[in-house]
Amino acid sequence: MFQLLIKELIVKTAIDAYMKDWTEREEIATEMVPVITKLYKQRGVVIRLFGQSLVRKNPIQVMKGHRFARLILDKELSVRDTEPFLGAVASLETSPATIDIGKLYAKYEKTDKKLSVADFVKAELAEITTGSFEEPEAKDVVLYGFGRIGRLLARIMIGRSRVGTGLRLRAVVIRKGEKMDIAKRASLLRRDSVHGAFEGTIIVVEEEDAIIVNGNYVKFIASDGPDKVDYTQYGIDNALVIDNTGKWATEEGLALHLQSKGVDKVILTAPGKGTLPNIVYGINHKDIKPEDRIITAASCTTNAIVPVLKIVQDKFGIVNGHVETCHSYTNDQNLIDNYHKKSRRGRGAPLNMVITETGAAKAVAKALPELKGKLTGNAIRVPTPNVSLAILNLTLTKEVTLDEVNDYIRDMSLTSSLTDQIQFVNSAEVVSSDFVGNKSTGIVDGLATIADGNRVVLYVWYDNEYGYSRQVNRIAEYICGLRLKTYPQTY
Repeated sequence: MFQLLIKELIVKTAIDAYMKDWTEREEIATEMVPVITKLYKQRGVVIRLFGQSLVRKNPIQVMKGHRFARLILDKELSVRDTEPFLGAVASLETSPATIDIGKLYAKYEKTDKKLSVADFVKAELAEITTGSFEEPEAKDVVLYGFGRIGRLLARIMIGRSRVGTGLRLRAVVIRKGEKMDIAKRASLLRRDSVHGAFEGTIIVVEEEDAIIVNGNYVKFIASDGPDKVDYTQYGIDNALVIDNTGKWATEEGLALHLQSKGVDKVILTAPGKGTLPNIVYGINHKDIKPEDRIITAASCTTNAIVPVLKIVQDKFGIVNGHVETCHSYTNDQNLIDNYHKKSRRGRGAPLNMVITETGAAKAVAKALPELKGKLTGNAIRVPTPNVSLAILNLTLTKEVTLDEVNDYIRDMSLTSSLTDQIQFVNSAEVVSSDFVGNKSTGIVDGLATIADGNRVVLYVWYDNEYGYSRQVNRIAEYICGLRLKTYPQTY
């Protein structure tokens, strides 16, 4: 009887300890939220945790972000670990920047810890604490088209907007002859079957053909061509037009936008045809010249695979390879069997796997010329609405081990200049829906990696809608001089 009482006491003590630990961590996360908000609102500092933004997150989301970190660090990370680093950042007068407190923690753990956390953070952020800084003025943005990518870009830009700074969504252009139906278009922005509800408020102003989204006034304009709009009459000037219709993909077609009053530059959210370069942010975005007025953002698949191929090429060398993509169906396909001008795509998308072509393998060469002629590619459209999987079957110039490949990719996802593009996951339970809304362009599934001599097979997940839209937004910020530097710096 005495032993039973002791056992019950031990169990109760353990249960109480778990709840006490949770409560303490929740209190710390609750205290972190207003600090993160103040840094963003007053200084333009975006706080991240291993690439995941903590801005506008509630305490539970902050705690869940720390749980996610275990997939990267292979150990638990607590708000107790990162709160001192956040406090150290808050104590400094910094210029606008993106600061990753998870990576600051990980980097500090590798030091001899002779410096205090405060002194370590001060040293890491020295570049942005040395003087005054004036934020550049906001850049007017026009979305030409309001489909899947257009609406996600609207969400992203509005979610990152602050008074007088950043990319400022001013207008959306739709086809002339279509009903404005502002309420319906607002509803599509507000509710999304894949990406969930919009986090914010949307007010419809029917009489003005406009919506007000989180304080952003967005005008809807009807036009029968890219060169038919006078944006200046709506108070829009020197604007960036993001064409997400896919209708104009040549330099000649996209140049029509530049004939409209008030337009400065154009981004195409699709691969460019002819001699137009395909830009994959993180890889060749620095090739964009100040005088370039037409930029193409390649495809979602190209953006997903090129960063991974780049780091593999740099470390191990690629002799040749094949890229197979299992791609979610798109609205180019039919819901049920019906005529389609392309082979196989006429069959019902939610019911079939459909073999089709992809230009992603050839497009790689535009961003990575060293891989020209080395890759083949094909695609299978599969019955899922979002998140795709690229399978990279590569022959390398040297023999490698499984651990060597995975450890390298994980390290590059944390410490290289491609941390926004590449993520590494090491879980036996993840499936495609777990990557909906993932801001990385490609997530390498470490447990699926195969290494055999000089042959490697990599499985790369990607949210073909949201991950790609984030890349387009990065290009937009970059060409407008609005891209924030990330700290701790990576090379």
